Formats: sequence, structure tokens, C-alpha cells
Amino acid sequence: MFDEYGIPRGARGEDAALPLTHFVYCSRAAEDVDAAEVGRIVEAAKRANLARGITGVLVFGSGVFFQWIEGPDDQIQRLITSLHGDPRHFDIVALDQSEEERERLYPNWDMEWVEAEDIRVVLQDALDSAEDANNVAALTRILGQIDAGPLDRLGRS
Repeated sequence: MFDEYGIPRGARGEDAALPLTHFVYCSRAAEDVDAAEVGRIVEAAKRANLARGITGVLVFGSGVFFQWIEGPDDQIQRLITSLHGDPRHFDIVALDQSEEERERLYPNWDMEWVEAEDIRVVLQDALDSAEDANNVAALTRILGQIDAGPLDRLGRS
């Protein structure tokens, strides 16, 4: 089987279980972030992630980002630092992070943007299990933003 670049699967080691760090988070988009800006973010991420060995998925809707990224620990840690300094979003809530030996969940996605139909269920589950008061507050605000409008409306009102 071939991946999207025509390279035989496994040629870059996708099938091998390697130590990978994954980071899952959600955040609220800054007011000026719209579909065009998210498109630019995804295109820049695809170029950078390919060079860094990072794969993942980005969900965006109703002004909320939800992202799963996976790759070498040092590269994921650099990306996390960069995310916290990015003015295009705020109320960043880390939902999960770990390092383990496993296969990638998104071996052929340097970064893909997918629709947000199920984001509310994922975030509600995160809120139900959140223990940190700051995360509870941020998740409550994010869910409130989602509830304020349809998921297909991009940007903040």
C-alpha cells in the first residue's frame, strides 16, 4: 500500500512501533481567525511537520481548535512551546499527553483539517474528567462558545 506521497507504506517506518509522544489540546481562536487563516495554518503546519516527523489532525469550528499531534518527543515539546506563544488562539487546555511505543494514529497526515461535528462530545468528556480548575474553567468557556452557535460557523461572534 502507498501513502499520499507515493512512498510504500513502511518505507519511512510508519508500520513500526516507535517511541512517540502525542499531545491533544483544545483552545479558542482569536477573534480575527477565520477559515482562510485556518487554511494558512494547516498549509504551514504540513510543511513544518513533514520535516519534523510530526503527524496529526486539526479540528476547527465555532471558533474552537481541537488538535491531536504525534511525533518525536523533542519535536512535540518544541511545538507545544510554540502553540503557547501563538496569538491566534487562547484558553489552551491540554487534554492528554504521553510518550509510548506504538504505531502512529495518523501516519500519512502531516496535518489534516477535518470537520467539527463531534468536537462537543470530545470536549464534554474532557470536562467531565477534568480536575484542574483552570482546565475546567477554560473547557466551560469553550463549550459555551460552541453552544452559542452552529458548529459550521467559523470564527468568533
